[in-house]
Amino acid sequence: MTRPNRAGLAGLAVALLATGALSACGSDPAAGGGTPKTGGTIVYGHVQEPPCIFGGWIQQAYISRQVLDGLVTLAEDGTVKPWLATKWAVSPDGTKYTFTLKDGVKFTDGTPVDAEAIAWNFDLWENKGGNSTAKVSIDPYYKAAKAVDASTVEIELNKPFPPFLTLITQGYFGIQSPTAFKSRTEKENCEKPIGSGGFTVKEWKHGEEVVLAKNPGYTSWPATAKHEGPAIVDEVRWKFVADGVSRYASLSTGESHVVYEVPTVNWKDAQSRYQTIRYITPGKPVSFYINTKTGPFTDAAVRKAFAYGADRKSAVEAGFHGVIPYEGNPAVSQATPGYNAEVAKAYAYDPAKANQLLDEAGWGTRNADKVRTKDGKPLTIKLVYGSGFIFTQEGATVLQVLQEQWKQIGFDIKLIPATQAELWGGKYSDPSTFDATPSYWTSPAPSILWIVWRPSTAEKPNGSNRSFYNNETLSTVIQQANSEPDATKANDLYGQAQKIIQDDAAGIGLYTQNSTYAVAQNLKNVWLEKSQGEPVFSDAYFTG
Repeated sequence: MTRPNRAGLAGLAVALLATGALSACGSDPAAGGGTPKTGGTIVYGHVQEPPCIFGGWIQQAYISRQVLDGLVTLAEDGTVKPWLATKWAVSPDGTKYTFTLKDGVKFTDGTPVDAEAIAWNFDLWENKGGNSTAKVSIDPYYKAAKAVDASTVEIELNKPFPPFLTLITQGYFGIQSPTAFKSRTEKENCEKPIGSGGFTVKEWKHGEEVVLAKNPGYTSWPATAKHEGPAIVDEVRWKFVADGVSRYASLSTGESHVVYEVPTVNWKDAQSRYQTIRYITPGKPVSFYINTKTGPFTDAAVRKAFAYGADRKSAVEAGFHGVIPYEGNPAVSQATPGYNAEVAKAYAYDPAKANQLLDEAGWGTRNADKVRTKDGKPLTIKLVYGSGFIFTQEGATVLQVLQEQWKQIGFDIKLIPATQAELWGGKYSDPSTFDATPSYWTSPAPSILWIVWRPSTAEKPNGSNRSFYNNETLSTVIQQANSEPDATKANDLYGQAQKIIQDDAAGIGLYTQNSTYAVAQNLKNVWLEKSQGEPVFSDAYFTG
């Protein structure tokens, strides 16, 4: 999403559109405009409350980015820039990355951010279950991390993996204090992780907000920061407001200074009244996983009929008021490096083609409800979707429109709203429980294809392959791309992989996952980091 980016269930061309808030980059706070005021509290209206401050879900990365520094960061041009690491070198064979760390950086518990700490964090992600998305992002390439000396850490890979540097710019790779993590309870680490970032977690009022306090000793801002030094504001109140209408309205009443996920019906209004930011997420877009293991979709012709049988593009454009783009490529979004635009053109709305395919596949008769049947069984499709946390009400409405269109073709679509607890708790993990399920997964690299489409075997199960699609040719092509040092050749291979997925209708595209923000006019220098679109508040300031 990532799934919303959690394992098993989020680049160069990332479209980051802004007015005002992303006007400049540099060391001068005033570059954002107006006369800066020191201090104050930013009230930020977010959508969902995570189970922990850090972890493998995109909603966790949004907030952990404020507290935990990364080893490297992603610049607007897609290049990797320094953060906790000042420089790095890659061995000629592409399997060893040697990072030199900034001097004197400390976690907020007073312990050093040294090579041992960095190596320990990589071991946590890979071997101790500290973050499932971090683990799957670098599996099976990661081998080991070791401290060469206090300021030098070496990361060894099993084989060349050029996306490695880009992937570790994600918020999932935030560095925590090993001393704090090992000495405290799981609950303490969950609620108040100790990092070296611009803010610390002051208080978590469950169900209401997380209060972040300025770290006055902050010395490790990334190369992409808009100013040097500690945060300019004193606090950020990270409020959880699930209702979009209430969240957006809080800007006009002054209850909030920034809100996330602006309802698309309000987007034009927001553009006229506030600073706005729109970010198209790289990685897997919101697209349908199609169950190729059991049920009607084991037949590729039925999958293709499903793709042809609804006007997905028009439904998305109408349902989201033209704000969120349609995405016909089910494998990677248009904001992802290596995106194959030709793949996105497949399966344009063609009800005649859909009907023909179903007739040829043996679904030529209809029952009294006009649902197609075969061997006496109706063409029923169980479509499970994440209600309220993957799909907003606007998104759910799009599904309802598509449901009616598929009905005309003869599909009986059962829309099954699922809660976060149900989806992640395993209620719909077995292939017998659903036929299609739409989801997304953020990632700044096309290697997301390996996470989602790696074959699932008894020895190495892949819970992220929700289409249960085991294609060895696809696996080989993705692995070749993942280890190809030439970016042009790698992108050609990634493009081939996308075509394989699309040609077999193993997934069906829907729309890009977007992050939209509205920012009050008197709050400047709120910006989004490049790899996943998390808001950054350590450079923000109020004007007089």
